[in-house]
Amino acid sequence: MQEYPTSLGLSPEEIAFLSTGADMDNLAVCTRSYGGIIVTCLATGGTGNAIRSGIDKAEWMEKNGKFEHVHGTINMIILSNAALSDGAMARAIITATEAKAAALQDLNVKSTFSPNLQATGTGTDNIIVVSGRDSEPMIRWTGGHTKMGELIAVTARLAVIEALEKQEGRKLPDAGGV
Repeated sequence: MQEYPTSLGLSPEEIAFLSTGADMDNLAVCTRSYGGIIVTCLATGGTGNAIRSGIDKAEWMEKNGKFEHVHGTINMIILSNAALSDGAMARAIITATEAKAAALQDLNVKSTFSPNLQATGTGTDNIIVVSGRDSEPMIRWTGGHTKMGELIAVTARLAVIEALEKQEGRKLPDAGGV
C-alpha cells in the first residue's frame, strides 16, 4: 500500500485507505441538501462478520500491523461542501455510525457470532469525513438534532441500505420510513 501513493507523489502518512472485499460496482451514493449545504455518502457493504458491539467477543488480534483476512466491512465516505470544525467532523462519525446501526436494524441484520442479537456493524467498519475548505458557514455541531446531522444520518442510512442490497441482496421489509 505504500508504493501506490508514493508513485503519485503523495505521502502515505498523509492519506487514508479503506479496504473492502465488497465489489466496487456495488458502491452506493446518496446525496441530500438543505440551505446550500450538500452532503453525499458513498458506501460499500458486506455483513459476513456482523457483530453486536459490546456483546460479541473480538476474534482478531493485530500483530505487527497484520490481521487475518476478514470478510465483510461497511465503509462510508461522508462528503460535504460545508466547512466542519474538528469537533463536528468527529461527531459526524458518531452520527454516521448511529445511522449505519439503524440501517442494519431496518434490514434485520443479525450478529454472525450471536445470531439471536441485532448487529450494530462489523468489526472492520470505517468512516472518512471530508469537509469543505474555507467555505461558509462553518459547522460546529453535527449531532442528530441539527440539520447537518440529519443530512449525514439520512445519507449514511440510505447509502448503507443500498450498498447491502446491491452486495448481498438484502431488502427492507417494507418501504416505510425510507
